[in-house]
Amino acid sequence: MAPQTPHRGISALTLSTRDMARAVAFYETLGFQLDYGGPDAEFSTLWAGPSALNLTTEIGDAPLSFWGRAIFEVEDVDAFHAAITAAGIETDFTPRDAPWLERYFHLKDPDGHELSFMTPMPNKKERHS
Repeated sequence: MAPQTPHRGISALTLSTRDMARAVAFYETLGFQLDYGGPDAEFSTLWAGPSALNLTTEIGDAPLSFWGRAIFEVEDVDAFHAAITAAGIETDFTPRDAPWLERYFHLKDPDGHELSFMTPMPNKKERHS
């Protein structure tokens, strides 16, 4: 039997793009539903059932340096942050509220992969459950 975990599942995957309009059109063609942002935005969220796909714009000519981000939903992001920082894990910042209605923070795993942990703010669950 698996041990108890504070994680509820992967909330979203965030991918970087150089062309938001192209990326949004592509994912909408695949059946994803645009919920936040859009062709002219720097950040967009599209839904496939209960899962979100976020797109973030990376500007410049160099190869994309940001691979993406795995986002995990936890029951209480502030309590989770306090517990892991007490255990010695460093985070990029303390939990903060986002305009897309979640409270979140980021950290990097030992190999430099970016992970985000979040708790939906009121009304977010109601929109997509």
